[in-house]
Amino acid sequence: MKVYPHLWFESQAEEAMEFYMSVFKDSKVLERTDLPDPELSVVRFELAGLPIAALNAHAHAPYNEAFSFLVETGDQAETDYYWNALTAGGGKEQPCGWLTDKFGVYWQVTPTILLQMIADPDREKAGRVMQAMYKMKKIIIADLEAAYAGKA
Repeated sequence: MKVYPHLWFESQAEEAMEFYMSVFKDSKVLERTDLPDPELSVVRFELAGLPIAALNAHAHAPYNEAFSFLVETGDQAETDYYWNALTAGGGKEQPCGWLTDKFGVYWQVTPTILLQMIADPDREKAGRVMQAMYKMKKIIIADLEAAYAGKA
């Protein structure tokens, strides 16, 4: 048994797969399948070890925040890379480290340190970090650290 996130595209499943594989260097194509209906096809690929299926369905089904991919980053350079790569070509910045890519798929680009700081048992420190994050689109680690230290 396998479980795959499954993305629905009108006709851009292959294009999306190629885009995502260009962003996440440790990716690979798993399978391409043409279905009996000539307007339908499925691609399966792997991003950073996560298998994903994508369907060309020739009908529009919009994405929303109820499902997103979380990219947990180690530092500001990595945060900047994924933020810039995923918003390239028409993606849109959203508040608090969220974005939509050019296909409308939702992503969260979140530094590990943010997750650690908001989980701090010192709720005052954690609260300052949350307040700082609420003012951001792309997460800026230095600003979070300043808030955490009470210097912002």
